[in-house]
Amino acid sequence: MKRPVTLSARDREELIRLTTTGVRAASAIRRARVLLALDTSVGEPDPKEVIATRLGVSGEMLRLVARRFAETGGDVLATIGRKKRALPPVPSPVTGEVEARLIALACSQPPAGHARWSLRLLEKHVELTEDIPNLDHSTIGRVLKKRNCVLI
Repeated sequence: MKRPVTLSARDREELIRLTTTGVRAASAIRRARVLLALDTSVGEPDPKEVIATRLGVSGEMLRLVARRFAETGGDVLATIGRKKRALPPVPSPVTGEVEARLIALACSQPPAGHARWSLRLLEKHVELTEDIPNLDHSTIGRVLKKRNCVLI
């Protein structure tokens, strides 16, 4: 095995307790069972195919859990838990300033020939305004709804 999983007696007890008592996410319980099955401290583990069949997971899942165990330095709780992402993948284009400018535009008089602002009309005017990033009409609607601005 490329990355052997060796658990201490304390880690093993914690994983057994985690899988048998309390309420946990199914994915955490599944990863805990994989760690227990791959543990080399109690003897030679079964072949990967046998473990995968017995636990109802893929061989890839076994490999990924073993790799995560090695990456976390043997930290059992970090291995079975979810990774937290640091930041959203794409920052929102709607900042406080953009929101204020959008609300000010929605509260202003509609252009000539229109009785009121619509979301699509606001979208067209936002595209023409240089200091506001281009926003979709649905985004404009969410911003206005969040601030309880009603287009009449």
